Amino acid sequence: MRGVAIIPARGGSKRLPRKNIADFHGKPIIAYSIAAAVESGCFEQVVVSTEDAEIAEIASRFGARIDMRDPSLATDAATVDQVCLDFLDRERQAGNDWKRMACLYATAPLRNSLDVAAVVGLLKEGECDFAMGVSAYQIQPNLALKFLPDGELLPMWPELIELRADKLPPLRASNGTTYAVECDAFKKYKTFYGPGLRGYDMPRIRGVDIDTADDLDYALWLARRIWGDGCG
Repeated sequence: MRGVAIIPARGGSKRLPRKNIADFHGKPIIAYSIAAAVESGCFEQVVVSTEDAEIAEIASRFGARIDMRDPSLATDAATVDQVCLDFLDRERQAGNDWKRMACLYATAPLRNSLDVAAVVGLLKEGECDFAMGVSAYQIQPNLALKFLPDGELLPMWPELIELRADKLPPLRASNGTTYAVECDAFKKYKTFYGPGLRGYDMPRIRGVDIDTADDLDYALWLARRIWGDGCG
């Protein structure tokens, strides 16, 4: 089945500037997602979507095809859903009618090729059109508290606040690293959270998506723990 991996990587990240090409144990961070996609064996093409010339040059050097997106899709207001839908539409017009797509975030260097293959492997056209990598919560979400304008704290879900963890069903969240879809279903629903969604339970240690300097420091520490002194 014709499959493509798209790695969105705009140049204007705010919380951690230039995060998509930040150094991560001697390589630009995006190189790890490109390698995971290629080594998974799931895709005919691995594409980096960007508006940034430096990111494009680096991604090309590490083996990705480059799709230069319109600058309007590289703003804070643009969503990854919109980027992927625009890519698929332009690909169809160019004669590339992809049947299956994965969206891999560039800032998840600890996610490996087996994780990618596991998410894609959940797809079964007509039965499971949407899949993603999920991880367990560090703190159970039923314990969430919300601030009122005067500073008072109240339970977000009062009916759940006193529940013990063993009384809750297994709870997971998208870890923001890996998504896979059947393209026709994605075009129809325009979201990665479509009907019949399934999740691959990714170990939290590999499901780190880097958005801040603290995230980067934590992931660098985890990499030394996972990969050892050689790192990467």
